[in-house]
Order: sequence, then C-alpha cells, then structure tokens
Amino acid sequence: MNAPVRPESMMSLQAPRQVERLIAGQPTSDGAGVKLTRVLTHSLQRRLDPFLMLDAFGSDQADDYIAGFPDHPHRGFETVTYMLEGRMRHRDSAGHEGLLGNGGVQWMTAGRGVIHSELPEQESGRMEGFQLWLNLPARDKMCPPWYRDIAASEIPEVQGQGYVARVIAGQHGGVAGAMQREATAPLYLDLHLEPGARFEQPLPASHNAFVYVYRGAVQFDSGCLVPVQRMAILANTPGSDGVSFSAGPEGARALLIAGQPLNEPIAQYGPFVMNSEAELMQAVRDFQEGRLGREG
Repeated sequence: MNAPVRPESMMSLQAPRQVERLIAGQPTSDGAGVKLTRVLTHSLQRRLDPFLMLDAFGSDQADDYIAGFPDHPHRGFETVTYMLEGRMRHRDSAGHEGLLGNGGVQWMTAGRGVIHSELPEQESGRMEGFQLWLNLPARDKMCPPWYRDIAASEIPEVQGQGYVARVIAGQHGGVAGAMQREATAPLYLDLHLEPGARFEQPLPASHNAFVYVYRGAVQFDSGCLVPVQRMAILANTPGSDGVSFSAGPEGARALLIAGQPLNEPIAQYGPFVMNSEAELMQAVRDFQEGRLGREG
C-alpha cells in the first residue's frame, strides 16, 4: 500500500443523500465458468447510468476461477477491473499484454472493438476483485481501443479520521485519483473504515451513485444499515450535496461509485453496448467477419 496523504479540510455536508433501496447481487458464472456475483444487473442500467454492470468475484477455491475468461469481444464501453487479491494475465487482439496483481487496476476502453482474454496466473490461493462496466458517450463509442494498467502503488490513498480511501477515479479530499474521465466524471473509491468511523464525500446532485459493502457494514444517518454483500442505491434528491455514512462495530470495506449520467439510448447485446439496434447488428457482423479488434 502507498503512504496515505491527509485530505484537504472539507466542509460538512448540509444535505447528504439517503438510501433509495438495497440490492442483493445475483450469483452467476461467466467466461469459462468463473463464479461471481452480478451486483449491478441489466435492469439497473438506466437507473445507474453511466454504469452498465458490476461483478464481484472472490473465492479460495481454484475451481471457481481457474478457467478464467478466454478470448471474448467488446465494443462501445470501458471495463475497470480491480484486483484485491490474486494475479490475472490479460492479452488482446492488438498485441497488448499485462499482469494485474494485488491492489491493481486495468482500465480498458474497448471503443470500436477489441478481443481480449483474462486468465488467472495462479493455481491456488484467493482470487478476489471487481469488474465495473462504464458506458461511453455516443461520440466515443468507435474510438480506438486504449488500455492502462495501474499498479497498486499508482493509486493515491487518502488518510482520513478513521479511514483510508483508495482513489481509483475522481477525487477525494482534494486528491486526484489515478483516472479521470470528462464525459462520465466517474468517482471510484475503495474505502477501508475502522469501527465507527464516519466518511463524507461531496457529490453533484445530478450524479447517480451507489455503495457496495464487501466487508462489515455501514449505516446512514437515516438509520439504514447496509450489510455485507449489499449495494445501496443512493437517492437523487434535489439539492443534495453528497454522501455520508459510518462503519459498523466491526469496521467496513466498501466501494463508493458515482458518475454523470449520459442520458443516451442504451442498446446492448452481450459484450456490445451501442445506442441503436442497427449499431448492434453492425458490431455482430464485424465480429463474425473478423473485423472487430483489428487495428486501423
């Protein structure tokens, strides 16, 4: 882990958001049989625009993850893979390759198309992490593919009173995260809270936001308790200025994710996310005819 920095002083929130509803993820499998929990599902894409999907995976049993995700295509969005534990080797059709390790992130812009694989580089031990799908605006859906492998040491950490925030995207306490995106302005924080610690984060009222608790529990001022492995969708209350909550008696670890909605049509067919059925049909044709993932 990095040496955490102290945040700039922040004024207390005057109108923090409350919890609209709690979501329990759906156990499923993907790739070549990797067991995971789909937290943000297709039915929530409109509500949580610009986010399309969030998968949580975690197991000590190699059979749950060892087959990984062999070659598969994407077009029209970004994937953000965050590894808590384990090692994942990724390769793609453009010849890029990298190793994602403990605490690291791969940020991939699929753009006009890429074919890639994500395969575990371990035969035993714990594999745990998350994959978030972030939509691209219509103007960028056919941009060239782009990648960045972000080592754990490149992710800023902010030391607050009783908590540490890993700032993957956006900013917290005046500290800019490892990634910034203009169109969707994503905030992606991994929060490690001590028992009873309170956390606050300013948020524009227009942004959609959610909290996913993966250790312990957090409680909002309204009394709403968010237990482990639950996602709290935060209400878009006019005039709200952010989010605040406190860790339970055992502490907590949670993701806080927020972003500016695109308010554009969403057309999805598996690994292709475009704005119209015609664009989806073209994506499928390009894949079937071997054009997806080519340079140029």
